Amino acid sequence: MSIERIKNDKIFAGNVEVYRHSSKVNHCDMQFSVFRPKQEQHSSVPLLTWLSGLTCTEDTFMFKAGALKMASDLGIMILAPDTSPRGDNVPDDENGAYDFGLGAGFYVNAIKSPWQTHYNMYDYVTKELPGIITSNFNVDKSRFGIFGHSMGGHGALTIGLRNPDLYRSISAFAPICNPMNCPWGIKALGNYLGDNSSAWSEYDATEIVLAGNYGSPQNLIRIDQGLADEFLERELSTDKFEQACKESELAIDIHRHVGHGHGYYFISTFIDNHLQHHAKYLCN
Repeated sequence: MSIERIKNDKIFAGNVEVYRHSSKVNHCDMQFSVFRPKQEQHSSVPLLTWLSGLTCTEDTFMFKAGALKMASDLGIMILAPDTSPRGDNVPDDENGAYDFGLGAGFYVNAIKSPWQTHYNMYDYVTKELPGIITSNFNVDKSRFGIFGHSMGGHGALTIGLRNPDLYRSISAFAPICNPMNCPWGIKALGNYLGDNSSAWSEYDATEIVLAGNYGSPQNLIRIDQGLADEFLERELSTDKFEQACKESELAIDIHRHVGHGHGYYFISTFIDNHLQHHAKYLCN
């Protein structure tokens, strides 16, 4: 598949590049950013896919997270796709809400009109993008990891749990753990998937674990959660996910942090811990 580089910036001992391409699954042009460490010039490198949260784009993580110095030192490539399809023909929330439509693809494959043509972010992340990356960059496809934040943390957990053969390592910041039972998730899943609750459960990390609808993760899952996060009780349901994992004997490592909120100040504080977590499994 042809991809077009539209940005290129040197940082530390690597480069952040932004690409545009025509997506077969989303039926529109999509963009992604990628940090390419210098080690890629000499050997295949691990790939860590970051899934961003509501309102973000492919640029947000690269600008705000403070991850690239350690990624450069470790020799890890980081891929950050956009959070939804975009374009003149792509439908959006009729009221322009931030939590549905553009910037809020929720990493699902929509089945309800008018969303099903373009909003297929699950297949985009798990099928189309891996093919593009392995065809165009020097990555080791046996050393993939996935992580994300909020809506993207939901995506990282559900995608990682359902695709253990593709992703060797999983982590999340403040993930939406039980979207079937929170306002953000009910709105998104209801609109994208309709009223069929069994379809919703395929994209709910807590329900996936309770039902055993996952392959055994290759390694320990890490989650970091701020205890001053304004969305913790209403939207995130970290405790429910933890209990589901205990009941299912699924190994997770949850770190709770007093005083930390939901945004990129929180992420940038603990991003090195996540990169080190993934490096244990991807760089050996």
